[in-house]
Amino acid sequence: MQAPNFESHAICDPVFRAFMMIQPRQRQATYLSTAVRSASAACVLLLTACGSLMPPTQVPLVVAPQWQAPLAHEGSTGSLVNWWQRQGDALLVELIGAAQEVNPNVSLALSRIEAARAQQVAANAALLPSLTAQTGVSRGVFLPGTNQTTRTQTGVQASWEIDVFGANRALGSAARARLEGSQAQWHDARVSVAAEVANLYYSLSSCNRQLALTRQDLASRQETTRLTEISALAGFLASSVTAMARASAAESSSRLTQQAAQCDLYLKGLVALSAIAEPDLKKKLGSALTQPITAAPVSIASLPVQVVSQRPDVFIAEREVVAASAEIGNAKARRLPRLSLDGSIAAVRLANDGISNDFTTWSFGPLALSLPVFDAGTRAAAVKSAQAGYQNAVVSYQSKVRQAVREVEEALVSLNSTSARAGDALLASRGYAESLASVQSRFGQGLASLLELEDARRSALASDSALINLQLERNLAWVALYRAAGGGFDPSAAPVAANQSP
Repeated sequence: MQAPNFESHAICDPVFRAFMMIQPRQRQATYLSTAVRSASAACVLLLTACGSLMPPTQVPLVVAPQWQAPLAHEGSTGSLVNWWQRQGDALLVELIGAAQEVNPNVSLALSRIEAARAQQVAANAALLPSLTAQTGVSRGVFLPGTNQTTRTQTGVQASWEIDVFGANRALGSAARARLEGSQAQWHDARVSVAAEVANLYYSLSSCNRQLALTRQDLASRQETTRLTEISALAGFLASSVTAMARASAAESSSRLTQQAAQCDLYLKGLVALSAIAEPDLKKKLGSALTQPITAAPVSIASLPVQVVSQRPDVFIAEREVVAASAEIGNAKARRLPRLSLDGSIAAVRLANDGISNDFTTWSFGPLALSLPVFDAGTRAAAVKSAQAGYQNAVVSYQSKVRQAVREVEEALVSLNSTSARAGDALLASRGYAESLASVQSRFGQGLASLLELEDARRSALASDSALINLQLERNLAWVALYRAAGGGFDPSAAPVAANQSP
């Protein structure tokens, strides 16, 4: 992207230099008669010459023309809007809604929206005249040779800075951009909470399935231990075989304890996110998480630019570019002449020795044109600071775009990988299960050793566990793609109630 020209205001300098080159006496002699005409002419000339004080607000999206990873379509045409509802899992939707309602980041995002709205109101108010009502009573001698008089005055004073060069309008534009960005932050916070809850929910489901698998494995090993002990007592097996069987059962029992602790950690994570009491959450969960859970697929646009533009964090960065550009315009406009207008109207009552006189006073003006002459570089420094902020905003925006593309690509790669491995993992699980059943049968007939049985059992357990982990990995990849694609963000949609899941 070509760097914008930040020195366009330099063409305005000759106007100021020409005005200041007039001899002081000439300026004094002609000022009263030509002040208004000179101010008007200067304003028109400066508006024409300095029409654009802001750098570009549109930063091009530098992304590849298409995704490098295969799209995970699965014949789906569903969008990200109301994606959680389309999972068909009412408990998941309930947990997400509860977490979004109590999450501090979502609440903080809402407070930032209110603060941004207040800042926009303040910025827009600078474009309008301000009115101040005053009332006062005074007593004294106002004219020589008169008695003491009581003076009562009530009136209204008005002042208005005419925004000739758009300094206040620029602040209004910056405030509006940041308000839009704060609304996107609210959506981003809700999407993050939803993704975190879903990841824990799917992880807990996978953990419970692993727990059930470990229980089955422990029961099998305990039965093997019982049979070997009987055979050892009968003198058919050595005591070392019995010791190996007991060690195998103890190892499985340790894995069961570890797996149960991991599931408990996931449960407590859901309790912390949703603020639902643990006993109540356990009742809601029940046995629902012992069966496989599959996340619903979503469709992703084939053009990266369409997906990236729907990311709330990218939209926030783009709005920050707009705000930074407006701040440059404001800083530059502050270096130009400022035109202001004042006026007042008041009702006055003079009371002296029981006699009162009422009259009205009013004034219109002055119409003042102020020219910055010397500020020790304060205004110039403000311009440079705003320019640096703009460059930072552009760099941050471009970085967000690259990160968004990366996250979508990574999610697509993960989905493609899990899809490609699913068939092999299922085949391996079935094959090792058949092998284990065969070895167990031969072991019961005394045709296989305990070492063969343990090896077959270990392989079967590992393959079943890998299949469960693969299903979890796929669910997490769908959640990652949902989040990477923006979670159904719509810049034109206003924030809604916290219990409405995005």
